[in-house]
Amino acid sequence: MKNIFFLFFAISFISCSNSSEDELYTPIPLEVNVPSNFPEMVYNLDNNPVTEAGFELGKALFYEGKLSANNAIPCAFCHEQAFAFTHHEHTVSHGLDGGIGTRNAQPMQNLAYQSEFMWDGAATHLDFQPIIPLTSEVEMGETLSNVITKLSETDYYKKQFAKAFENGAINSENMLKALSQFMVMMVSSNSKYDKYVRNEDGVTLTDIELDGLTTFNQKCASCHATDLFTDQSYRNNGLSINPKFNDKGRFNIFENPEDLYKFKVPSLRNIEKSNPYMHDGRVATLEAVLDFYDSGMVDNGNVDPVFRRDDGTLGITLSDYEKESIIALLKTLTDNEFLNDERFAEF
Repeated sequence: MKNIFFLFFAISFISCSNSSEDELYTPIPLEVNVPSNFPEMVYNLDNNPVTEAGFELGKALFYEGKLSANNAIPCAFCHEQAFAFTHHEHTVSHGLDGGIGTRNAQPMQNLAYQSEFMWDGAATHLDFQPIIPLTSEVEMGETLSNVITKLSETDYYKKQFAKAFENGAINSENMLKALSQFMVMMVSSNSKYDKYVRNEDGVTLTDIELDGLTTFNQKCASCHATDLFTDQSYRNNGLSINPKFNDKGRFNIFENPEDLYKFKVPSLRNIEKSNPYMHDGRVATLEAVLDFYDSGMVDNGNVDPVFRRDDGTLGITLSDYEKESIIALLKTLTDNEFLNDERFAEF
């Protein structure tokens, strides 16, 4: 079984003691937005409460090139705020020494409401998710111990870890918790759709957007459920097998044949800004995505039954107007307040 829980104990030993005596831990809590139309938060804030210093440390680490082997590739390299923290117009991620990954960078929003991460669910806790790109040979190519050594040699981080954590230790546990504090605050919940469903600011949907909502609820919401717009399940959606990567999806984690070519259902929030689409970025536009679901699916041997029509063919039957109206609805999920929030922007 491949997951990263085995690192839970190891990371606490990769540590450098705080050497700053002029900075004191003074926790100033930050309020984490819990939208009324969202399901319950998954992340346990009791174990890692968000503070001003912790958030600022996490933000600095997110934009810090020292987390990579060449000191030049931060998390933000593949996660650009203006594009819902995705790698804009790149089909798959790339990183260290021009290395090319196999999957499209996912948006970073509302992660505190999810229990598993990555396209295949390889990370089962938000605190551990950054370890995967950080140690990937084709992304950041670094080790936790090297990162901690580099951070411990930097005056800013000596002071900031002391301010952010009671023990002041520059270690992997605190580094990952700081990154989580940054990510927990990244809540996208102020789109036109949100204001409509919460009856805020007198916002209404147009006729075509309302028609799109009706069709979406009938034909899409079984997978893209709740106002997170994902049921967080893993499904095979009938994509043809990409011979370049032959990515087997969740099968790679448990080697269960029933998981072949299953990938996590992505959230549709800010989808207007997060192209290209699918786990390998093979689809360039929303129009092409809906054309695929209408008439482009293939039987790769393990397609989810939800995509099987009554006559046995694969797909979701959509008229041209239904496609147009669904796209109109999806554009109401664009949250410009989130995409332009200076709290998440680079210093």
